Amino acid sequence: MMKRREFITLLGGAAVAWPLASRAQKGERMRHIGVLMPSAADDPVGQIRLGAFLQGLQPLGWAVGSNVRIDIRWTAGDASLSRKYAAELVALAPHVILAAGGSTVEPLLQVSRTVPIVFAIAPDPVGAGYVDSLGRPRGNVTGFATFEFGLGAKWLELLNEIAPGRTRVAVIRDPAVVTGIGQFGAIQSAAPSMGIEVSPINLLDADQIERAVADFVRSAHDGLIVAASALATKHRNLIVGLAARHNLPAVYNQRAFVAAGGLISYGPDLVDQYRRAAGYVDRILKGEKPADLPVQAPTKYELVINLKTAKALGLEVPPTVLALADEVIE
Repeated sequence: MMKRREFITLLGGAAVAWPLASRAQKGERMRHIGVLMPSAADDPVGQIRLGAFLQGLQPLGWAVGSNVRIDIRWTAGDASLSRKYAAELVALAPHVILAAGGSTVEPLLQVSRTVPIVFAIAPDPVGAGYVDSLGRPRGNVTGFATFEFGLGAKWLELLNEIAPGRTRVAVIRDPAVVTGIGQFGAIQSAAPSMGIEVSPINLLDADQIERAVADFVRSAHDGLIVAASALATKHRNLIVGLAARHNLPAVYNQRAFVAAGGLISYGPDLVDQYRRAAGYVDRILKGEKPADLPVQAPTKYELVINLKTAKALGLEVPPTVLALADEVIE
């Protein structure tokens, strides 16, 4: 059964504060953190990740409303809201901003090259231009990268193992972000050696996704891979539902899809990334500079399998794959 993680319910766009502890203790300076989240305020996945960040601050001595104030903005995967809220947060002059994903880093950098920014999730931050190098970021940005684009080849291998005989695979990706381009390229490079033809499905709106998936499906030898992006996460219930409707074995980039009924996922433990980001925010609040904090790679990856979904698709999960699973949903 899926692991239960505690999460903190927060009001969208509101500052986090305890009503009876609104002032810093005498002689202690109140610090200020901004947070830009790519999900909707009522998205449980976003709440769990933000909860991990807040929990990570606690053992470092930060108490919301006592010595730190936090302002949160939720973009719901809307690019225009990302730009609007990025400007709002910078105008509040926080000591540091947590940017939760590549889709939030870019709009923040367009507004400010001086306010310290820590990203919790960002693929290829060098290629995206957020930092000069992983070891020496320079500038005002550092954080925690999610994965190399080469992980796309691993997704294709997993699909081939759990649902052998695929000859055509659709890749749902966001072409507007570097992640979507890079991950599709890695999948495309690995496909010929497996005798698989891959086709991109570009993320736009729900109707477009539904039409594109329906147009793609031709035979029982089709499959699906969902590359990482804020838009994919936003539409995860729709995508998982489409995979079930069209009997498509699908590999996802994160466990949230499998928890929603998807077949299998492999990728970094993204909740852990938020917890670790709290450490960098703490160091910046205590005087260190983003330029001096190297970008860090994930330390935890997780393979999650939904056996109920496998059974519905008529698939027998190979024992070798099952043995590697970090979590099995039955």
